[in-house]
Amino acid sequence: MPPYYAALSDRLLVGDGEWTDRLVGETLECVAADERVPDRAFVGTVDAGLQRTTDGGESWQRALSAGDRATSVAVSPHDPDTIWAGTEPSAVYRSTDGGDSWTEREGLTDLDSTSRWSFPPRPHTHHVRWLAVAPDDPDRLYVAIEAGAFVRSPDGGDTWLDHPDGGRYDNHTLATHPDAPDRVYAAAGDGYALSTDRGETWTHPQAGLDHRYLWSVAVHPDDPDTVVASAARGARSAHSTTGESYVYRTTGGTWEPAMDGLPGPDGLARAVLSTDERGVLALTNRGLFRSPRGAEWDRIGAWDGSYDQVPHGLAVV
Repeated sequence: MPPYYAALSDRLLVGDGEWTDRLVGETLECVAADERVPDRAFVGTVDAGLQRTTDGGESWQRALSAGDRATSVAVSPHDPDTIWAGTEPSAVYRSTDGGDSWTEREGLTDLDSTSRWSFPPRPHTHHVRWLAVAPDDPDRLYVAIEAGAFVRSPDGGDTWLDHPDGGRYDNHTLATHPDAPDRVYAAAGDGYALSTDRGETWTHPQAGLDHRYLWSVAVHPDDPDTVVASAARGARSAHSTTGESYVYRTTGGTWEPAMDGLPGPDGLARAVLSTDERGVLALTNRGLFRSPRGAEWDRIGAWDGSYDQVPHGLAVV
């Protein structure tokens, strides 16, 4: 059973610090897997759509025929066979049979805010950057559009609620927590945001957060007030192995840098954050790191020089 699926720019690493390369040569966007079906994983790619493995990465098949660029994927916390996928141009698809078949949840681009959706490097298009399912409601879906909106569905994509006042526009990562199911946490290019009413209204607690181009956010599995985020001064620095990025942590008050044990900040691409039963994980271009509380970090296993790439996703099983 491979405990980690780590998506880099041009390959997927499978393992626990001793890594096996998979999907070498593909340009990766995201990855999702679930401990309830540990040998099954989904990887979004730029040119080969959404790929699925059912044997721990040994073999792969295209899972979703719609769209060449699959930009986000999530396994429902309520049912491991319910998979959500997002594409470019922005569309949301759902599978209820583990990825064998899919239906588009139509109406997403009928929202009024669609007129301003635009991804700056390719301004003619936009995509679904992140999908999150509410921990206490299998039909409540949160969607990050890059760039232009945070949108929601209360009924599994039958209807869509448009961007709320105070929501971030350039959302990159969303997080939820089972002990605080009303909360939604957002890491965005225009800063951090927190909702305590399922995305209806938002606050922006950013004291101490000196770098406000945020990419990833993770919430400690045992404490919904302990939040870790990766950040940089801007996109150019964040998405480069020669740039500069940081990891910050808050326990409900002021944000503080949390770089003890991490390389950088020089030459550190923005980290992809996740959690497991032992704490918080940070996938970087310099290795995979774990922290019990998100403050002090230790490297997991070895890291080859060819892995010095901007990370794109981390799934824990």
